[in-house]
Amino acid sequence: MTRPRLTQQERTERTRELLLDATVDCLVELGYAKTSTNEICRRAGVSRGAQQHHFATKAELMADAIEHLVSKLLASMSEHPPSSLPGPDRVAMGIDMLWQGYSGSLSTAVMELWVAARTDPELRAAMHPIDKGLARRTSELFREMLGDGVTLDQPDVPLWLTVNLIRGLALDAMLGGDPVRRDQLLQEWKTIAVKTYGV
Repeated sequence: MTRPRLTQQERTERTRELLLDATVDCLVELGYAKTSTNEICRRAGVSRGAQQHHFATKAELMADAIEHLVSKLLASMSEHPPSSLPGPDRVAMGIDMLWQGYSGSLSTAVMELWVAARTDPELRAAMHPIDKGLARRTSELFREMLGDGVTLDQPDVPLWLTVNLIRGLALDAMLGGDPVRRDQLLQEWKTIAVKTYGV
C-alpha cells in the first residue's frame, strides 16, 4: 500500500522538527561549545542549505529549539492535569511534574545556552523572548495545577520558589551531587508547600 505523499507544509514542518530535535540532542550530549550546525544537520539528515532556509542564524536555531522542547514538555504535562485532585495532592503532584519536566533535557539545554548567552549578544537577544515565554507558560500551567480552590495573595510565589529550587537541584545533578540529598530536599519542599498552600 502506497503511503500518501506529504504536502509541502508537512515536509517543511517535518524538516524543522528534525533540526530542532537534533539541536536539543547536541546541546545535551555535546554542550554548546561543541554543537555545530554541521553536526546538527548530520544528525537531522538534512542539508546545510535546508537548515539555513529555516533558520538564518545559529542563535535563532538554538532559541527555537528550546521553545520547541518547552512546547513538547508542557503538552505532556497538560495531558495529566492534577487540578481535579484534593489541594494537598494537587500541590505535591504539581511540584513533581515541574521537577520531572524541568530537571532533564530542558534544564541541561537551557543552562548551556544561558551560560553561552552571557558573552554572546546575538544569542542573548534570541533567548530573551523565549525565556519570557517560558516563564509565562509555566505560570499559567502552575495556576491550572493549583486550581480554583487554592487562592493566594501572591500566586506566583510557590511557582518561583519551586522553579528556582529545581534549577539549583538540576545544576547539582549536572555537577555530580548526591541524588539522595536532592530527593530529600525536594521532599522537604513538598512537605512545606503542602502545609502552606494545600487546602
